Amino acid sequence: MAASEAGARGGNVVFCVGSVLRGDDAAGPLLAKRLEDDPVAGWLAVDGGQTPENDLGYLRRLTPQRLLLVDAAAMGLEPGAVRRLRAEDVAVQSLITTHTLPITYLLGELEQMCGEVTFLGIQPGGTEFFDPVHPRVLAAVESVYAALAEGGNFEQYPFVTL
Repeated sequence: MAASEAGARGGNVVFCVGSVLRGDDAAGPLLAKRLEDDPVAGWLAVDGGQTPENDLGYLRRLTPQRLLLVDAAAMGLEPGAVRRLRAEDVAVQSLITTHTLPITYLLGELEQMCGEVTFLGIQPGGTEFFDPVHPRVLAAVESVYAALAEGGNFEQYPFVTL
């Protein structure tokens, strides 16, 4: 086990998901990069990329107390809108993702291994290959980073309403 992994066991993890090649779907990886460049004490960033299920074993070893999942989510809102999502929201809405496995599977696995899972979806404007990242999505990434830096209270983001 790496020293960084040992130090993170039982702590807080930001699990960032998305594709850097698909415009606003890069929201998660952009947050991971931001946290890598300017870490927030008490939070470990894990960039799950396009295949987040590949990191489940690593996350299981970390046994995080709190896990924040951040991904682009098509919620029918303005680009850059941030909402908290529940597994039932994702199942009902069938949110469009670019991932190999359904996000409901990923959430189920995360909820089994973590004390507290929060899923923040960032509304994309465009997710076509090589689309630029919308300025509002960049602002949303900064907003989530600020929430982490200010103690990890995500209640400022309302739940999505379907």
